[in-house]
Amino acid sequence: MVARNLYDYLGFKGKTERLWLSSLTDKAIREAFLDLRPDSLYEGLYLAGRARREADRIIGYNASLALGMAAGKKNHSLGRVQTPVLALVSRRYLENRDFNAVPYYRLELSVLKDGKELVFTCPEKYMQQQEAVAARNRIAASRVATVIQAERKETVEEPPLLHDLASLQKEANLRMGLTAGQTASALQRLYEGGYISYPRTSCRYIRQDMPEDMPVLLSLLKDDPCFARHAETPEGRALSARAADDGKVTGHHAIIITENIPGKLPLDEQNLYRMVAGRMLEAFSGDCTKEEADVRIECGGILFEAGYRRTVHAGWKNVHDGTGKEEDTMFPSWEQDEVLPVTDISVRSVETCL
Repeated sequence: MVARNLYDYLGFKGKTERLWLSSLTDKAIREAFLDLRPDSLYEGLYLAGRARREADRIIGYNASLALGMAAGKKNHSLGRVQTPVLALVSRRYLENRDFNAVPYYRLELSVLKDGKELVFTCPEKYMQQQEAVAARNRIAASRVATVIQAERKETVEEPPLLHDLASLQKEANLRMGLTAGQTASALQRLYEGGYISYPRTSCRYIRQDMPEDMPVLLSLLKDDPCFARHAETPEGRALSARAADDGKVTGHHAIIITENIPGKLPLDEQNLYRMVAGRMLEAFSGDCTKEEADVRIECGGILFEAGYRRTVHAGWKNVHDGTGKEEDTMFPSWEQDEVLPVTDISVRSVETCL
């Protein structure tokens, strides 16, 4: 915007080319100078920036002035971004403030399967406790339950996309308690140090010619104790290309690490760097495959159900699994019309949530 505004002000009509930097490493800068692009390719980005500027002026100047006059000549600020965001936050606050949890009740049935006790839940909600107790009493004498449906299926969870600024800010807030501003500032320092690519991006993809560079970058993490066992990328290993899509990269690509490995960093920057690196390892790992079983049983004419999940192949989810082991949970085999002994029937109190 700044350069284009200067050209327009000076009336310059000559040929212009753009230096597009995704990171500040020596290699990236040299490559960018060898790949100068006509400024006309970025006309859409300029027009989008100009539209935002004009909207800021129209809404910010005029609406703020109008509100100030209507509110008794006080200084009130309205804006293209801040006002809708404030409205969303306020609406959610009011929903939480005015929400009243409503109690309800459910029946739980415990049965024995392969020597272990398993709990099934009745899907029906009883709004009155006496209704739930009455239902329990009707089947209290039942000693067995019958399997009426057992469905097995395999599900696949694809690797997550790479981080953009917004996803990093969200994750950093959840995991580290950082504000959006703190995250943006720390990422900017990492960028200026040459350790990550341009951080103020809204894109979660890379160009389709970039995956061939990923094994080299990922292998640089082999000395990091958090990622050592995942960072080795043997020659010929296939990396997931889900995050590579030229059609989704309109400006700067997703945030990735560079070939410059940082030394000692402040804690926040170190954690954010590892979040970027870890997401890269996840994004270029295999799918996570799980086996699921949805089971329904009947006892005294009342339906109960339960779901069971186990990981067959952890894939990308293994990156942040400290043990490196596959999930190990009980996953029984079920037969249609199988009869199971009942050990307990109880009433559980639950509350509705927002």
